[in-house]
Amino acid sequence: MRKTLSLAVAAATMATALIPSASQAETSNDLTWEACPADASPGIPLPAGMQCTTLKVPLDYRDPNGAKIDVAVSRLASKKPAQRRGILITNPGGPAAGLGYPATLVAAKLPQSVLDQYDVIGFDPRGIGHSTPMTCDLTPEQQLYGNIPPYANNAADVAKRAAEVQQIAKQCAASKTGPLLPHMSVANTARDMDQIRSALGEAKISYLGASWGTHLGAVYTTLFPARSDRIVLDSNLGPGGWDYPSDRLFSQGVEDRFPDVAAYIAANFREYGLGRTPAQVTAKFHELAARLDKKPVAEFDGRLFRLLTFAYSYGATQLPVLAGLWKSLDAGQPPAPPEAAAVKAAVGADQVISGRYAIICNSSRWPTSVKTYQTAVAIDRIRFPLFGAAGANIQPCAYWPNPTEPPVRITDNGPANVLMVQNLRDPATPLAGARQLRRALGDRAVMVTADEGGHGVYLFGKNQCANYPVTTFLTTGIRPAHDYACSAAAAPR
Repeated sequence: MRKTLSLAVAAATMATALIPSASQAETSNDLTWEACPADASPGIPLPAGMQCTTLKVPLDYRDPNGAKIDVAVSRLASKKPAQRRGILITNPGGPAAGLGYPATLVAAKLPQSVLDQYDVIGFDPRGIGHSTPMTCDLTPEQQLYGNIPPYANNAADVAKRAAEVQQIAKQCAASKTGPLLPHMSVANTARDMDQIRSALGEAKISYLGASWGTHLGAVYTTLFPARSDRIVLDSNLGPGGWDYPSDRLFSQGVEDRFPDVAAYIAANFREYGLGRTPAQVTAKFHELAARLDKKPVAEFDGRLFRLLTFAYSYGATQLPVLAGLWKSLDAGQPPAPPEAAAVKAAVGADQVISGRYAIICNSSRWPTSVKTYQTAVAIDRIRFPLFGAAGANIQPCAYWPNPTEPPVRITDNGPANVLMVQNLRDPATPLAGARQLRRALGDRAVMVTADEGGHGVYLFGKNQCANYPVTTFLTTGIRPAHDYACSAAAAPR
């Protein structure tokens, strides 16, 4: 199956120039809106009036009249027709299911002025959720770390992981959804967004995307600049998206964010007993990681401990869970039930992980030499001792067929209609990557930074200085005249 797939990819690469423009691939779907699936928004109630539908889109945009796949779409329509401006397509990042994201935004207090002016649109990217799904038939063990590589203590760990991810890549190609694999990419997901626009009868879209969704938005507005209205990118990947340099930047992000984590745990010494000062908490991290490497507590070894420290540094509300996890493991005990449930929620499932691998591996080219990863791990273990040997470790993308088309190059060609917002201490999409994207977009973009830690700015970060320009831009079209910084006290400077 892998040989056949590789030949197909090679043929597709030669035909990249034949991909039709959006006008040639315009959809003629008659959408039927109905109740959303019960699992569209786990744990968050759907707002009144939110509906869902399924859109047929080309599997291969070089053959718009050929095979079709499903893209699941949701809509929370404006209740103020006189004020309605158009559609606001949203994406939560991941790549992950976004069908229920409008409900998440409403729960996070998306301003009524935005809800009045837009039909808020969510969707599951191709390969994920209620859209046509991908599977790599991943075992529970293969799912354990999701799409983040485990920490590698030495070159042998990298070689061991290389064999594991090579097997994952083989499974993805040989699975029942293997024939779909060459067509899962960020560029095709952006083209699906344009199909959503067309099906809804809109000339342009406005967009609100976070995390990986910033790359999707940057790709959309690069491919379709004339159809881009107001584009907001929150917590930004670099211009290459989720590529190997981005993986390595996780390590910088953890170093940026960890002082906030250590300060929180130290300030709550009476509850957690993990150190009275940030320096003591940092020493406890390294001591506990080394101890778990030698003697795991249940399934919690040093690799999983480091991964969960990364994952639960995303937001302030997660820090108590993280500190409780540390406390349990320091006592040699598995996490308590509420903490254990949170840990399970952090571990992905086959379909989400598989779809994510398909999209990210098809959207950029990764090093193919195991030695390259071993060298990077050795370097980043020293440069970024908290997480460097995880971020630099090898991914299945090293064994992926070449993408069907070159990665989309983000440039400054297009209207000046992009607003970027970014925390200074983001563990997942650190400031260094955001600055690279800002440079790539040039005069198209303005960036507002917030002196905050965590992943997510607009609505979730609660920094009003950073929230205000987003709402203003979406509702009036007025952006800041230049880049500026918001202090933790929420005053621009």
